[in-house]
Parts: sequence; C-alpha cells; structure tokens
Amino acid sequence: MDAKVTWKKDMSFTGVAGSGFDIPIGTSVEHGGAGDGTSPMELLLVALGGCTGMDVVSILEKKRQVVTGFEVRVHGDRVDEHPKVYKAITVEYVVTGHSVDPEAVRRAVELSETKYCSVMATLRHTAEITTKFTIIEG
Repeated sequence: MDAKVTWKKDMSFTGVAGSGFDIPIGTSVEHGGAGDGTSPMELLLVALGGCTGMDVVSILEKKRQVVTGFEVRVHGDRVDEHPKVYKAITVEYVVTGHSVDPEAVRRAVELSETKYCSVMATLRHTAEITTKFTIIEG
C-alpha cells in the first residue's frame, strides 16, 4: 500500500492513497490550522471504525442477520505528553435490524477484535480498546 500527502498551505494538506480518493487533512484554528480538514489523529479513529465496521457487517451478513442500519462510534482519549498517543479507545457498534441475534453481534465484534481488524491490532499496542454494542429493532 502507498499513500501521498501534499501540502496545500499553512497546516492544510491533501492525502491520497492508492484508491485515489482525496482526503482533506488539517487542524483546528487553535492549533495553527484553518479547520479545513480532518486531523491525523481523528483519521486514526475513522480508520478504526471503518476497519472493524467492515468486518462486523460482513460477518453479520454471513450469519444471515437482517441489518438495516449500522454505525461505529469511536471515542479516543490521549495522554497529555508528546507524542500524545491514544491511551484508551471505546468502540461502540450500533446495529439496527430485524430480530438481530445479540450472540451473532457479540461474535462478529469478537472476531473483528481478535482476528481481522488490522487497525485495531495496530492501535492496541498503545491504547486499551473497549468495545460494546447496542441493537435497535427496526
């Protein structure tokens, strides 16, 4: 895999991975940016949510669960000292569907956590990762 990050101006960049999609990267005004892009540390949380979300949805489909909506909510807490790595991350899966089996969701989350999600495996070296799920009928 390859990626390229190109400086636009000030603290504004554009990231492009091999898939070819532009990702605006920046920082907030209080950190010297223009607030015109997602911060690199936020992108890590988005990457985690996307990685584990793809796993869980795929596993639930294989388990023939009727999922009508799905969200992964990710919250990270960082240490105060530089390089300010994540020390704790909470991942909440919100599954909406018809008669979704809680055991199927639990197992899908467990497989993502322990076997499939490479982003989670990477972040686990610095952060304690906690997962939980909610099922909504609908």
